Amino acid sequence: MSAVRTMSAADLEQLLATARAFIHDEVVPAEPMLLGVPWHAAEPTLNALRVRAKALGLWAPFLPAAYGGIGMPLDAFAQLSEVLGWTPYGHYVCNCQAPDVGNMELLLAFGTEAQKREYLEPLARGEVRSCFAMTEPEHAGSDPVVLSTSAVRDGAQWIINGHKWFTSSADGAAFAVVMAVTDADETRRHYRASQIIVPLQTPGYKLVRNIAVMGESGGGWSSHAEVRFEDVRVPTSNLLGLQGRGFALAQERLGPGRIHHCMRWIGICERAFDLMCRHATLREVGPGERLSDKQQVQYWIAESRIEIHAARLMVLDAATRMTHQGQEAAREQIAYIKVFVANTLQRVLDRAIQVHGALGMTDDTPLAWWYRHERAARIYDGADEVHKTVIARRALRSYVPVEPLVPREF
Repeated sequence: MSAVRTMSAADLEQLLATARAFIHDEVVPAEPMLLGVPWHAAEPTLNALRVRAKALGLWAPFLPAAYGGIGMPLDAFAQLSEVLGWTPYGHYVCNCQAPDVGNMELLLAFGTEAQKREYLEPLARGEVRSCFAMTEPEHAGSDPVVLSTSAVRDGAQWIINGHKWFTSSADGAAFAVVMAVTDADETRRHYRASQIIVPLQTPGYKLVRNIAVMGESGGGWSSHAEVRFEDVRVPTSNLLGLQGRGFALAQERLGPGRIHHCMRWIGICERAFDLMCRHATLREVGPGERLSDKQQVQYWIAESRIEIHAARLMVLDAATRMTHQGQEAAREQIAYIKVFVANTLQRVLDRAIQVHGALGMTDDTPLAWWYRHERAARIYDGADEVHKTVIARRALRSYVPVEPLVPREF
């Protein structure tokens, strides 16, 4: 096991303070110019904020210094992720947004030196974006070992054919990491697929459409694309990691990814909570009476405060376990947080919108944007129902029946 990276409490607190000031003073004021506008219109402002993030030492916090990052351990990065989650653009301007963060982690851990030079380094510098192509419309995304996309070896090339969707951030990306079946005859279902890097200018690749999410199609980094690979040829050297180990790599990616997402969701919850409390104390509902005087609103505020606190402690526990003991030691805790925090997010956003009334339905605040885009939190990276089933099965293992069941007679 590699040595655990560490960060002093004083250094972490200073960095968090810098990040909070940057997010509150510079990124949040830019939101009206970014929310709901086409990507090409938002990109100049976002690029300027990215330059500023680099100058402040907030760039690629999860990457080692050799790649221009800060080298934060996962448990420290989790705390920064909450701060960045205060705005929809916090992670992007600091170059630690999904799916790039996961692709960079994969390339860092499993990429060849040539792959790191060609793909990781420009990604780390923020010169390009990437996407991750795994989910297929023809199959249940909760079972990623069932895939139709194939990669057949032809001499020194892979020939890839397949259909993917929710290939997030594909619009404008330079390359994709593609999950494809390379070993169709393998009887062990978890060893049939591999991950292959595909430059998106390769002939045969097609971006079919940006999928509308609750009426909003988006583009660029915020897109969710449907794509096709039709006789796409790439060198065999584009194989990421070992052949047949695509599922294992996906799991390596998803573990830290769930930590990232959950702390980002807590950041969203804190922003929604702040907006809810501010509006409740300012909104008059009668002579000398404000929303915050209503008992029901007070209950919503109290419930939200309690749930956010509990969610944060759960995620930090999982992140600490993973940092110091490895992903396997935190597997069950990751399932807990994926369910609990996703549902906390939904409840807090819903309460905040209800307190705002008609204003909550507009894009005058980021609440409606998050409500549209983050409803998927209970679906992606493993649907709630899948995680609950895994948690229950693990809990029931120790309850072995002493005697076989005997049919009752009536």
